[in-house]
Amino acid sequence: MDTTLFELAPLAPREGVSASTVPGDADTFIPKGVCAKMIRFVVEDHILQHVSFTGGCDGNLKAIAKLVEGMDVSEIVEKLSGITCGKKPTSCADQLCKALIEKVGTV
Repeated sequence: MDTTLFELAPLAPREGVSASTVPGDADTFIPKGVCAKMIRFVVEDHILQHVSFTGGCDGNLKAIAKLVEGMDVSEIVEKLSGITCGKKPTSCADQLCKALIEKVGTV
C-alpha cells in the first residue's frame, strides 16, 4: 500500500455578497483571526446601510449581512460583539463589530 502523502493546494476563499452591491465609497476593514479576508461597509447616520464580506463562510456571512443592514450600529455591536468561532477568540460577526466601532467610535 502506498503511504505517500500528497500536498494539496488550499482552496480559494469564496466571495461574499457581490462587491457591486456595496457603493464605491464604502469603508474597508481587514479582519484578524477569521476566515473572511475583508469587510466592506457603509454607515450613514449611525445606521449600517451596506455590508459585504470577502472570504469566510459564504452563506452565513450573506445571512449576517441581510440581518444587520438597516440596523443601528449600537444594536449590532450589542448583539454580535464577543461572539467566537470554534476555538478562535473572535468571529466574522465580532470583527464586523470591531470595524463599526473603529468607524463610528464609541457606540
